[in-house]
Amino acid sequence: MNTHLSPPFSPLSTTTTALPSPPLTIPNFHTLSQRIHIPAHVYKHPSAILLELCSSVEELHQIIPLIIKHGFYNEHLFQTKLVSLFCKFGCLNEAARVFDPIEDKIDALYHTMLKGYARNSSLNDGLSFFVRMKYDAVKPVVYNFTYLLKVCGDNSELQTGKEIHAHLITNGCSLNLFAMTGVVNMYAKCRLVDEAYKMFDRMPERDLVSWNTIIAGYAQNGKAKTALELVMRMQEEGQRPDSVTIVTILPASADMGSLRIGKSVHAYIIRSSYESLVNISTALVDMYSKCGAVGTSRLIFDKMRTKNVISWNSMIDGYVQSGDSEEAMALFDNMLKEGISPSNVTVMEALHACANLGDIDRGMFVHKLVEEMNLENDVSVMNSLISMYSKCRRVDIASKIFEKLQGDKTLVSWNAMILGFAQNGRINEALTCFCEMQKKNLRPDSFTLVSVIPALADLSVLRQAKWIHGLVIRACFDKDIFVMTALVDMYAKCGAIHTARKIFDMMRDRHVTTWNAMIDGYGTHGHGKDAIDLFYKMQKGVVKPNDVTFLCVFSACSHSGLVEEGLHLFTIMKRDYGLEPSMDHYGAMVDLLGRAGQVNQAWEFIQKMPVEPGISVYGAMLGACRIHKNSELGEKAANKLFELNPTDGGYHVLLANIYATISKWDKVAKVRTMMEKKGIQKTPGCSLVDLRNEIHCFYSGSTSHPQSKQIYAFLETLGDEIRAVGYVPDLNSIHDVEDDVKEQLLNSHSEKLAIAFGLLNTAPGTTIHIRKNLRVCGDCHNATKYISLVTGREIVVRDTHRFHHFKNGTCSCGDYW
Repeated sequence: MNTHLSPPFSPLSTTTTALPSPPLTIPNFHTLSQRIHIPAHVYKHPSAILLELCSSVEELHQIIPLIIKHGFYNEHLFQTKLVSLFCKFGCLNEAARVFDPIEDKIDALYHTMLKGYARNSSLNDGLSFFVRMKYDAVKPVVYNFTYLLKVCGDNSELQTGKEIHAHLITNGCSLNLFAMTGVVNMYAKCRLVDEAYKMFDRMPERDLVSWNTIIAGYAQNGKAKTALELVMRMQEEGQRPDSVTIVTILPASADMGSLRIGKSVHAYIIRSSYESLVNISTALVDMYSKCGAVGTSRLIFDKMRTKNVISWNSMIDGYVQSGDSEEAMALFDNMLKEGISPSNVTVMEALHACANLGDIDRGMFVHKLVEEMNLENDVSVMNSLISMYSKCRRVDIASKIFEKLQGDKTLVSWNAMILGFAQNGRINEALTCFCEMQKKNLRPDSFTLVSVIPALADLSVLRQAKWIHGLVIRACFDKDIFVMTALVDMYAKCGAIHTARKIFDMMRDRHVTTWNAMIDGYGTHGHGKDAIDLFYKMQKGVVKPNDVTFLCVFSACSHSGLVEEGLHLFTIMKRDYGLEPSMDHYGAMVDLLGRAGQVNQAWEFIQKMPVEPGISVYGAMLGACRIHKNSELGEKAANKLFELNPTDGGYHVLLANIYATISKWDKVAKVRTMMEKKGIQKTPGCSLVDLRNEIHCFYSGSTSHPQSKQIYAFLETLGDEIRAVGYVPDLNSIHDVEDDVKEQLLNSHSEKLAIAFGLLNTAPGTTIHIRKNLRVCGDCHNATKYISLVTGREIVVRDTHRFHHFKNGTCSCGDYW
């Protein structure tokens, strides 16, 4: 044998000689290469045995010199094995350097190379080699087509997949079970699952693999019900589901939220003795969690003898999605204690839990873990960090992480940052970020818009609302149920309640949040009757009210004084819908009774509550006592409230105001001293007004605005005009100063400054829109009614509780707020 062999890593040849004799075809259109006689001393040689045992490319590089030394390099056995191993290890350049110099190539070498390109290189490289095979007169075999079809499916290359399908047919493989299963898989992964089913239905015979392929196709394309129906059909046709079928249909059961079907599958697993398989048990954990049975998930998880990181991830995610983030973090800690190495998915779930808890300390611990795991280049992990810090009120850190991403920012990154700014009240930054994203030619998705629209709703500027609405239409999201729901909510919060209802009525499909947004909108505008009518209309439809729906309709009843209706709805909440009232629901009922002047009944309601009253309940009671000047019950409510250590200084201010209205100035002083000791400060009043594409901000008593002199001078004149028609300043809320100073202090409230600015800078007849960060005080409410009368202007004020539409000396709230 010639020992002067060509080196194994010679440059790539530019041409390849086809084999002299044509390939042999057999039934099913497979092609066999010529049989090669291999002497016993060749395949029994230690180097051949070493090749069989080779497990890495490093070992392979050590074996090659041994092959060359013993003169086996030109043996077909070694050539085929070397090409196969290099392809297996993803070293296609080295595989080609072995393959190309071979003069008498057998067909198996071509097939092995194509498999390597399909698995480890780009689709274009695989197709180029496929074309070379045709040029070299090598007839393709079924497996060549299935390799390429798989790559097309994995990359959603539908057009190329169709071309491969056509080649498959012209090469006589259209009846081959294996080939057609590959075609079904390709169409399903390209999201043409109905086309995939057509191919499946035409197959003359089907095996378990083909059934699993079409079932997975429907399950992964969001058609869980059809996937489950096919499982029933496959059994009718004599195919028994295996572990692959089970792993496919358990997520389908979870997607449907069908615990009954999930339990049926679980029973089949037990009967088939599949429960010991870690992937099956993990799928069960995931299914039960998504069906709301997280306790059952934990039982299965704890019984698993073997757990992999995916098992831990599924259980942690189950707790996060069920709202038990504390237990999710406890499980995450156990995972670390047991020495299980977390994956990127694990840390993202832990960050999600920290975000839900608002736990910045544990969030920072997970951040350090991210750095130790060298995951700073994983954009998905970085996006999770941005969301975590934003929800933990550290949007400054989130912004720094976002900036460090630079060119690696994905649409999810932008969405997370926009939402982070919006959630932290930094509306301008949210809008700036959104505009920067558009400048980079990134098309917003529905999540982007659902993040931006609530930010604009908080800004409450109708001009901006119309701008984003136009963008929604141009971006073709006007059929997206969540985007349109956000628009309904935004228009309601911008004072355009009738526009909100028009959009609501135009929607073909409505989510429960859509109904909630519209009912809540009516409530904040004082249209309690409309809110109740809409609730009853909802009852007649397919979308059922949830706990938030009842909270919205209770609030609507409260703002409109509809006590009997509210009490009736509270009764049917549990009786007809099985919904247990939360603390917020009890607080809403106390507010309903208290606003209507039934403060004694409200106090009795609190005493009869089946749970210990919380801050929201006593806060509502205190607010009612402030409105109706009931200092006795106000003191009782305040004492209970302060035992719960509320951080909102507004409750202390409410109590102080109660004492002030009945001239108990010593107790007012005590409340203020209490606030100082606790470090609680009163939130300063702030009012916003939009004028010519600019937002003007006014704080009570401020003189920083460029037009301050004109504003205060105009207020003096306006004050004389409204006093002439009956306005009397309410001086009872201010003490320790003379009456003329009290009047000056009242005159400098933020909403009066904003209204005066609006009147000075807009044409007669223009509606003025004001946004205030606190509840409108009684004096400003009374003054604004008179201002609307003497100026002939409509003034719309949105405070923290509701809208006030002032016109011709009256307010839409009917002095009931």
